[in-house]
Parts: sequence; structure tokens; C-alpha cells
Amino acid sequence: MRTLVQKFGGTSLSDSRARSHAIGHMKRALAESYQLVVVVSAMGRKGEPYATDSLLELIRLNGNCIPAREKDILLHCGELISAAVLCSLLEAESIPAIILTGAQAGIRTNERYGDARIESIQPSRVVQALSEGKVVIVPGFQGETAHGDVTTLGRGGSDTTATALGAALRAEYVDIFTDVSGVFTADPKIVDKAKPIERVTYAEICNMAYQGAKVIHPRAVEIAMEAGIPVRVRSTFTDDPGTLVTKADDSERSERMLHDRFVTSIAHVAPITQIKVAAQEGQYDLSLNVFKAMAANQISVDFINVNVSGVCYTVFNDESERALAILRSMGCLPEFVTGCAKVSIIGGGMNGVPGIMASIVEALTQRDIPILQSADSNATIWVLVKEADASRAIQALHHSFQLDK
Repeated sequence: MRTLVQKFGGTSLSDSRARSHAIGHMKRALAESYQLVVVVSAMGRKGEPYATDSLLELIRLNGNCIPAREKDILLHCGELISAAVLCSLLEAESIPAIILTGAQAGIRTNERYGDARIESIQPSRVVQALSEGKVVIVPGFQGETAHGDVTTLGRGGSDTTATALGAALRAEYVDIFTDVSGVFTADPKIVDKAKPIERVTYAEICNMAYQGAKVIHPRAVEIAMEAGIPVRVRSTFTDDPGTLVTKADDSERSERMLHDRFVTSIAHVAPITQIKVAAQEGQYDLSLNVFKAMAANQISVDFINVNVSGVCYTVFNDESERALAILRSMGCLPEFVTGCAKVSIIGGGMNGVPGIMASIVEALTQRDIPILQSADSNATIWVLVKEADASRAIQALHHSFQLDK
């Protein structure tokens, strides 16, 4: 039989109306003769009683000193509650269901508590339960170490659980249900004319996710891409097919070239701080010393430019004061600009196409938006702008590349 994995995020389970829509999607999948695995996140978002952030707040208000291993024991509870609620709803509909924890589903991880990586999946109990005609409900975001300790997979971990199980079970699809109807050409809250995207490649969606589009975790996409499992990003609240994430094919490339649609979407990350450190004459080890210092202090760096005159990079705003203090303690005199935004122009069809950067510069220059820094890769061009200019920049680029058409 065909196997389908459905993952429901926190907003898809936050109240009775949302859960009713989720049950409807499960019933339709069963009516289409799928064997069904359902992966769930904790219900709701910050402030709601069973959300992961609410559990973290319990710790913060009670000493805030729990070790990482013990914190994972707490954090995996939110998904267990979601699983139990869905199991009850399915059984009330006379649909047999079983809950298998991450460990029971065969998910083995390393011992990096709070941000564990899946090392293997042995889903024999999942396969057995499916053969018995049961819906298998797996709490997302969790696994266990070789010693039997509970681990959590970090932010977006339920997406990772879903695609990893999809890969292990050779599922026909993995459906990621959320509160939006697929992937859009830009954030609809910023661009009124943002359009849903019918189909994107693994590489494009991965870039979107890394560059701020909160639709699916990039680690989950990488697992799906390696296994060749198609992913559909869908809305819990409609029957729309959503966005299909799959590999590129020649017909798609031809279609893009025919219509000059080289750019797929615009994403952004903010607020961030740009830091520049100038090298003294003959100081060839500056970049080594700077980035070793950042790494030693667990400060994530991005948007990196290195040349003989010095280094330029960005950090998140809430890490900027610490980063600057470290640099000054090293005898550096850093220049910095706080309150920036990294705007990403993403498209698998851009590589080798002349004029893309010229169009970006023209669109921003016409609106008096200074570019503080830029960089590019095979499928993405990044520009750094002031956060105050970010919305106008995204709107300008969206219009310039005709993503509203």
C-alpha cells in the first residue's frame, strides 16, 4: 500500500476548529487508501499552555538552571500531549490509532541535547502498526540516544521527524500542514501581491528556509532531497494542494527560460548587525583570529566578506554587543551598523543569467535604498539594507522581477 506522512504544526492543533480540519485531512488520506503516519508538534504558540515556549517559560521562572539533558525530558512533553489528543479524536471517529514516541518509532540520535541530529531510523514498529490498519501518530521533535535518553531535535524538529520518517518508509509524499496555503513569492504580510508558488525545487525551498521564509526547516528539506521524497507544503484550513517541493526537471527549466522567470521568491532575515574590522598592514591572520573568537564564544556569523583589507560579517542584533566587546578585547576597532536586514533574491534559474544584479541595484537605487553589502551563490543573491528599508526593498524587488504576475 501507499504510505503518506502528514505533519501538523502547532497552529494546526491549537484549538478544536483547527484539530477538526486536521482530522478531515487524515480521513481524506485514508479514503484514498493511504497508510497514514501523522507527526505532530506541540499545540499552539507562546503563551498557550502546552506550547514549547510555554514549557521553556516554566524553567525560566523556576531557577533557569536545568541541565540540557533534563530540559529535553521536559520539552518533549508538548508533542506527547498533542499526540494523545489526536489519538482520542481519531478513536472517537472509529479510526484505530496508536501513538509511538520518537524512540518507539525507531529514531536514534546523537547526544547533542536540545539540537540533536538523527543518526538512524529503524521503523519496524511503525511498519507493523500500519500493516494492522492503524494510523500511527508520532510526536515530532524527539528521539533517543543509544543509551535510551530522550533528545529533542531543535527548532523545526517536527519537520525533520516527518521527512526522516518519510524517507525511511519510502512514503509517496510528506505533507507539511501549516497556517498558510503553501510557499509564497514573498511574505504576504509585506507584499500584498505575493503569489502562492505551485512548485519549487529542493534547493530553492532550502534557500528560502535558510534566508528567513518560515515554511519548512531546511534540515527537513535536505533529508527529503537526499531520499527523493516529494514534499507538499499545505494549509490545514483549506483543501488547496499547496506547494510541491521536488527535484528540478528539464521541462521546468524550459518553462522558466521561456517566460524569463529566473527568480522564484524574495526572503529576508532581520534584525542583524553588520560588523567591519580593518586589518593593519601585514596582518594576514585577522580573519582567522576574528572567526575563531566568534566560534569560541558561540556567536553565529553570516554574510561574510574577507579580503586583504579586513573582514565584514553580520551577527544577530541580540549578539552584537557581546561580539563587539570580544573584538575590542582583542585590540580591534570594529565599525558596526545595527538594525540591518539581509534580503535574499532566490531562484534556481539565475545562475549564469546576465543582468540579475543590475536589476537588483536598479530597483533599490530608484527607491533611494542604500546597499550596505552584497554576496551571491549559485541560486541566491543577498543584499544588506537597513531594517527600516527592508519592506520597501522587498516590495521593489518583488515588482522588479514580476513575481506578482
